[in-house]
Amino acid sequence: MKKQITLALLLLAAVAAPACTNFIVGKKASADGSVICSYNADDYGMFIGLCHYPAAHHAKGAMRDIVNWDTHRFIGRIPEAAETYNVIGNINEYQVSIGETTYGGREEMVDPQGGIDYGSLIYLGLQRSKTAREAIRVMTTLAETHGYCSEGETFTICDPNEAWVMEMMGKGPGSKGVVWVAQRIPDNAICGHANQSRIGKFDMRDKENVIYSRDVVKFARQKGWFTGKDADFSWKAVYARPDFSGRRICDARVWAFFNRFAKGMDRYLPWVLGKDATAEDMPLWVVPDRKLSVHDVETAMRDHYEGTPMAMDSADMGGGVWQMPYRPTPLFFNVDGKKYFNERPTSTQQTAFSYVAQLRSWLPRQVGGVLWFGNDDGNMVAYTPVYCGNTVQPECYNTPGADALTFSMDNAYWVCNWVSNMVYPRYSLLFPSLEAVRDSLEQSYFAQQPEVEQRAAALCATDEAAAVKLLNAYSNEKAQQMLARWKQLGTYLIVKFNDMAVKPETGGAFERTPEGLGAAVKRPGYPEAFRKKLVEQTGDRYRCPEGF
Repeated sequence: MKKQITLALLLLAAVAAPACTNFIVGKKASADGSVICSYNADDYGMFIGLCHYPAAHHAKGAMRDIVNWDTHRFIGRIPEAAETYNVIGNINEYQVSIGETTYGGREEMVDPQGGIDYGSLIYLGLQRSKTAREAIRVMTTLAETHGYCSEGETFTICDPNEAWVMEMMGKGPGSKGVVWVAQRIPDNAICGHANQSRIGKFDMRDKENVIYSRDVVKFARQKGWFTGKDADFSWKAVYARPDFSGRRICDARVWAFFNRFAKGMDRYLPWVLGKDATAEDMPLWVVPDRKLSVHDVETAMRDHYEGTPMAMDSADMGGGVWQMPYRPTPLFFNVDGKKYFNERPTSTQQTAFSYVAQLRSWLPRQVGGVLWFGNDDGNMVAYTPVYCGNTVQPECYNTPGADALTFSMDNAYWVCNWVSNMVYPRYSLLFPSLEAVRDSLEQSYFAQQPEVEQRAAALCATDEAAAVKLLNAYSNEKAQQMLARWKQLGTYLIVKFNDMAVKPETGGAFERTPEGLGAAVKRPGYPEAFRKKLVEQTGDRYRCPEGF
């Protein structure tokens, strides 16, 4: 009975936790030699833009307020660092980038009295670190000193030379302690995590590529959760055992990422489908068959399991008339006493912000770090460039007066969601128009990137402040241009597809009659695949009688 209760709690934690996705590309696995990492911040009702913490020097004795990132509740205060670095979004001026996904794990390990939450830990790490290894040291020292009040967390921690995954958990109520392990991802590999603990066994003798808390195994032994040899210890098996939800709802997203770029991933389908309890587990990383670009990772962040057994673009009724590759939540539902689930892909409607970080060691640091940022579902936005030294956010990503309950046409989150929510229910009909605008914008950004960065790199040699100013102005200009184009897209979609009809165009202009009226609309009706499904389900109910 105790085991059943524990598993139920684990499942509850996995379903209730904010559901995010991170992908990682080592520098020898990328097309240009950069380290690439990504983050979808997914949580229903979450309104958030592009944060900024300016570089600063702090007087001795200064204190820092810790406010829970999710709830905005005050937790307490900790001593401020003597010096903190500029942070824009989830990247700092030294090209350190940190993301996360929550996996929950053993509920009894959560310490509600802990002094730091996972979100605050991310931005403290960014403000106080010049490298990924330093960020790991800063974050773990802070958690060990002040306590950690969040559930089990997987962090992506990268710089232009290294990519790491770190997992952390508290030690229970009032403990003010943590256990953790960090593992470096090989330079020629890709990795991912998506709300399921991913670190299994790790080589405790590999001091160069594996770092862990001294009591990572001892604590589990004390609790009676592990009795084997140290070499057989598996972090996730002990602290966050993968159940059905952890595999089908979470690991499946990582599998889809791997499957895009590595052959032979079918061998792990039994694992991610979650139907075989003894299936072979999926590795922490794989070596891709080709090198990945930033655009490849952006595309992966838009994945709906296309071309896989979990594909959501089929004509089943869950996608509606126009094959929407999104499903309503909760993910689980009951019918006649039986439990069912919806697929949960990387691209999801509840994304508050999404980014792909590009970290390049061969460029001046102010130029090398780019956060390709979007303020909604990655599939439904154009990622705009934000450089790591930027000190002023675009207004559309930090809009006065806008919040989760206050719509603003000056705010990217709201304008992008306005357009997305028009597209979702009529996906196959409307999405091609959005996709064309999205891809056109992104292609223009990539085309302009070399020239802008060349100018900024040249300036860095004589005037770093001028280089930062140039890149900041460029970033903000592109973001505001995106917002303007998205407003145009929104009004176009309303006119073009009003009332489920389609207005014809010629040369990019809506057609009119000689008298100046709108030309006759086209009425596409049901897509063919849906017509067949409708007839299969309704039989002759809607069949017209013959001979009438």
